[in-house]
Amino acid sequence: MSRVSGTILPFLYPCLDSTGRHAGKILRRPLHQYSPSRSERAVQYAELAEQAPTSSHLDPAPDDYARTIFADKCQLTLAAGSGGHGCISFLREKFIAEGPANGGDGGSGGSIYIQAVRGETSLHKLARRGIIKASRGKNGQGKAKGGQRGEDVLLQVPVGTVIREIARRDPIAEEEQKILDTREDEVRGQWRRDKWILYPSSIPSDYATAEFPDLPRSRKSSVALSQVPAPVTLDLSEPTETPMLLAAGAVGGLGNPHFVSKTFPKPKFATKGDPGITITVELELKLLADVGFVGLPNAGKSTLLRAISKSRARVGSWAFTTLQPNIGTVVLDNHQGRPQLSASRGTGELRTCFSVADIPGLVPDAHKDRGLGLGFLRHVERAQVLAFVVDLGAGDAVEAVKNLWRELAAFESLRGRETNAQTESRMIDWKAFGSPTPSVSAHDAAVSNNGPGLMINPSASQHLPDLPLKPISTKPWFVVATKADREGTQENFAQLQAYLEAVMAGDEGHPSGLQNAWHARLAAIPVSAIRGEGVERIPEWTVSLLDD
Repeated sequence: MSRVSGTILPFLYPCLDSTGRHAGKILRRPLHQYSPSRSERAVQYAELAEQAPTSSHLDPAPDDYARTIFADKCQLTLAAGSGGHGCISFLREKFIAEGPANGGDGGSGGSIYIQAVRGETSLHKLARRGIIKASRGKNGQGKAKGGQRGEDVLLQVPVGTVIREIARRDPIAEEEQKILDTREDEVRGQWRRDKWILYPSSIPSDYATAEFPDLPRSRKSSVALSQVPAPVTLDLSEPTETPMLLAAGAVGGLGNPHFVSKTFPKPKFATKGDPGITITVELELKLLADVGFVGLPNAGKSTLLRAISKSRARVGSWAFTTLQPNIGTVVLDNHQGRPQLSASRGTGELRTCFSVADIPGLVPDAHKDRGLGLGFLRHVERAQVLAFVVDLGAGDAVEAVKNLWRELAAFESLRGRETNAQTESRMIDWKAFGSPTPSVSAHDAAVSNNGPGLMINPSASQHLPDLPLKPISTKPWFVVATKADREGTQENFAQLQAYLEAVMAGDEGHPSGLQNAWHARLAAIPVSAIRGEGVERIPEWTVSLLDD
């Protein structure tokens, strides 16, 4: 075939080009690409595996870590479910053209419960929700069928969570107060859009001048009797077998059979369901973990956490690898054979595990909000036992322990001054005659003077004082000396051990410099976290301190 000039045929189909510019390339192209055999591919994969750097759980690759989502404090808005509306219905059967009213009542709204469980370690699941609503009750139906009850909501929080109320809105209490403030003749026989439901074929103008029966009094369900009294203040320091009721669902509306009378033989109206209560609460972890690792940056805390648990915390040879607390769980009894350690809690319950918190590293002057700030010093006082992690190859271990305790002592003194200032700001000075002189700041409470009395509304404040926690200096503690496999660290460890024995005997003062500090049972445990050597002593010593 000769080339057709003036067309783009050779460009689209080069095999038809008679000039041979593209034919050679096509003929020289192999018909089948070479593919290695299975054995050759296995050899190639083995060579690549040998060239790749080896990694393990204690020495992982840079991208082998799990992102930790952690929250120890949050605010939630809890909205109980509203009640369903009553039904307007009449009996319709054969030979009964206009039967009596048979509308059902609306269902009650769902309630919100809270329960403390052992498995939870963080509040991040609740913190990202913000607003939690229980479902609304279903409306009533004909043939006297009541509406279905709304589904309840169960909030599971870690053990050691403190719940405190910030604000509350109770529509039932507001309605009762409104009735007390309004004259009786203004309430009787009055049409209210927020209370009444009309027959679908009716319009509101038909009832503008009509006489309505008295509104039924506000009702509360029987479930509300077990509700936590206001204001809500709970300290869930132990697991709760039965969930506790925080916000009870509202009662549903009444069907039209409730309003049958001589004046209204066939009522074409029913009542709406009551709106649910809304509570704003603050959740805060009083106990972050059983053990907290405290140390300087790059001291080996994350590697140590990986060595004693299955945590996948990020590790690296640079400072501030950990930017937020990592929580790990050390299993003592995996229910397979004899447990590794036999321990029990203060309540007699067998201890099957304990939690460990890898707290970000502290830097000099951390109590002055340097480094990662005061936010992470706050995590230290939420641990039951403190484990000071020091690097034997990074200088004097005794001086490292003293520097860490110096920062914690300064933070404890700072918290003491803040607590005293908050206590003084909430005090109220009373006078024998005349109006009282409040010294409460507007940020802490809303104070209103109504005549002779003084009313303080704690719900008006959006800020709550800090939780009273146990001082850091009174907590049990011990020292974990990491990187003990390096050369020249034996002498450094011997000096550290001698110093702790002197503190325990009273020859040396407590490194914090505070009185009544804990120094009963001090120990230094040498470990090599990256090799997993010596770490088995940490659970044994920790359990002995937790049981004390």
